[in-house]
Formats: sequence, C-alpha cells, structure tokens
Amino acid sequence: MSEQENFLDAFENAKKQIKSACDLYHGCRDDENKYRLISNPRRVIEVYIPVRMDDGRVETFTGFRSQHNNARGPFKGGIRFHQNVSKSEVKALSMWMTFKCAVVNIPLGWGKWGIIVDPKKLSLGELERLSRGYVREIYRYIGPEQDVPAPDVNTTPQIMAWMMDEYSKLVGVYSPGSFTGKPLTCGGSQWRGTATAQGGIYVLLEILKFYKDDIKGKKIIIQGAGNAWLTMTKLLSESWAIIVWAADSRGAIYNPQGIDIKKISELKKSKKSVIDYTDAKKVGEEELLEQECDILIPAALENQITWENAGNIKAKYILELANGPTTPEADTILFEKGKIVIPDILANAWWVMVSYFEQVQNNTNYYWETEEVDEKLQKKMKQATAEVYQKAQENNTYLRSGAYIVAMERIFNAMKDRGEL
Repeated sequence: MSEQENFLDAFENAKKQIKSACDLYHGCRDDENKYRLISNPRRVIEVYIPVRMDDGRVETFTGFRSQHNNARGPFKGGIRFHQNVSKSEVKALSMWMTFKCAVVNIPLGWGKWGIIVDPKKLSLGELERLSRGYVREIYRYIGPEQDVPAPDVNTTPQIMAWMMDEYSKLVGVYSPGSFTGKPLTCGGSQWRGTATAQGGIYVLLEILKFYKDDIKGKKIIIQGAGNAWLTMTKLLSESWAIIVWAADSRGAIYNPQGIDIKKISELKKSKKSVIDYTDAKKVGEEELLEQECDILIPAALENQITWENAGNIKAKYILELANGPTTPEADTILFEKGKIVIPDILANAWWVMVSYFEQVQNNTNYYWETEEVDEKLQKKMKQATAEVYQKAQENNTYLRSGAYIVAMERIFNAMKDRGEL
C-alpha cells in the first residue's frame, strides 16, 4: 500500500482518531492494552452470497460484518450496499459506531455491514434475492439480543423489510426487532425520515449556542442530493438559514446569495434537475467544499476533507453528517485555522438514536406517536452535545477528541464492571 493509500485508509484513520483521544484521556493514556482493545473489532465475518440473476446465471457477492465492541449492549449497525465497500471500511465504520452509541449514551455496542455491489445495476428481484441471501449467510450471528442491523448507504426500508422477513422465516417466529429502519407496516418508527435531518440540526443549534452564535442568516452548503438533502434544507430554511448549494446526479449549482428551496422542490417533483434552476451558476461537485459559506455539511462518504483541501475550507463550522469525512491530518489543519468541526460520532448519531427507539418499541410491542419520538430525540441529542462540548473545554481540545473521551469513559467503565479490564 502506498503512502497516499494508507493515508486514506478508513480503518487507519479511525485508529489515529482513537489514539489521539487515548493520549488525552487519563483512563487510557499510556495503557497500550486498552488502546488495542478499543481500536480493533472483536470479530470480522466475510461471506460469499450466491444470487440467481434474472438471466439465469449465478453471481457471487462478497459481504462483510465487523462486530467491534458489545460491552454496553448488543451490536447495532447499518448495512451498506456499495461497489467500493471494503473490509477496512467496514471495520472503521464499526469502530465509529461503537463510540457513537456511547456518546449519546444508549445501551448498545456496535458493528457494521457491507456488501460489494452497485445496487443500481440490479433489478428489484435481484436486489431482493441478494438481501435475503445475505441474511441466510449471517442469521446465526444476528438477532434482537445479539446484533440488530439497520439501513445505511443504498439500503432502504424495503430492503430491511425483506431481511426481517427472511430472518423471521429462518428462526421460525415473527421478529420485527431483528432489523430497524423498516416501513411502518413492519414495525418501523414514526418520524424516522424527518428525524434523520432534525437530529443533526439539534446538534448544530446547540453548538452554535455554546459559541454564542446563531443560525439566522448563516450561509450553508450541504453535500448531497435527494430527499434527505431536501428535508434538511427545508428545516434549515425555516430557521432563517440561507442554502447556497444544490446538486443531483446531473450536476450542481451555487449562488452565494441563496437558492430558493421551494423552486428546487418543484423541479424535483417535475423530475427535472437542479441544473434547470436559472438563478445560480453551475459548478463542479469537486469545488463544493471550498466555496464561500458559514456552515459546511459533508453528508456523503469518507475522506472528503483531506490535507490537500483542508486549508482551502472557508466555512467556520463543519457539521459531519457523513461517517469519517475528515481525515486526522485535515483535523489538525482545521483546528489550527480556528474551524469548529462537529464530529460525525455526535453529529450523525441521531439515526442510531431513532433506530434504538424503534428497537425499544419492537421489543415492547408498544409504538410511540411522532411527538414523543421528537421529544426523546431532542432531549438526548442536546444532552450529548453539552457533554461533548464540556469535555472538549476541560481538555483544551477540539470537539472530536471531546466526543471520544466521553465515549471511552463509558465503554471502559462497562468493560471494567463486566470484568474485561
């Protein structure tokens, strides 16, 4: 592996982030055993899934599962369908997820799933057969009290419903708590779609308050497209923020004075592209991160902000809604330039919170109304944000290390009480 490839290796980046926090945290500093335990998954599973394609041939797909740490409860983690999935990426994501659960203080451990596939190239029938085939390969390692998967990149409520159904057939009992992120008809939770945007906004608003700042009038770039992007832009616009960027599969537009989200919504409803929006300039998506704005929200994949472009970031605040969008080297550059990075293990923990809420509802067979889900989410995210900010201030460090320290305290205390340390 070349130096550049190693630099962009997700697993190595995750370990660097953990090591930086360990060096600050008195409960881990100079304890190599604790670092080894927390920086490696307990188990990594690799499976090969045969799928009968529509043309009659059988194609084999490779899947991974990394189960990182379950000291605080059953493993919990998303399933990613993507052509660039790798074992390294899945291991890194499982580590980030362990800390994510601990930061927001929910009683779960974490893992991550991934299948090497471009789902856009599969028919609906092929996608269902792949989803069910994956469950047949790994069902012995999952379940409501062992490991509960959820959606991630390119996986949907429909895929979760297929997987839950296949698991239920294999174990011989209807088991809605075996997967989360399901449709409401199959035991899903109210408000999940909106919560995926609202939870991140709760974190952002709290951080702005701690820095004696306000969302009103802030110019915002959100990396991403589709319904999640549209939901978040609408919510931010309602708070008087100004959205200056929009993108989809056909291109991207930028207007530093702001984009009319209502017009963008109308374009999407009429199946047109954002590039048909007239009052903005067309720009390349690779230019996105370096445009003028107050708040940058990377919401795509890993390694978007690196040592190569970190010095050109103009936003004061960076809200990481993607997993691992900022490399450790870029973190240092941003901190030295006075940028405030709201780390992924806090900023996008809302979705694991809502998944946890769904799991609780499935296990009790009692389902909450939308208002109750929102109230619980808001309370937990505000509390977690305050704890991370306070820990960062106490240790004179940036928010990411503050978040890791909060999480490590909880993880190591659980391991100690269980006799693992």
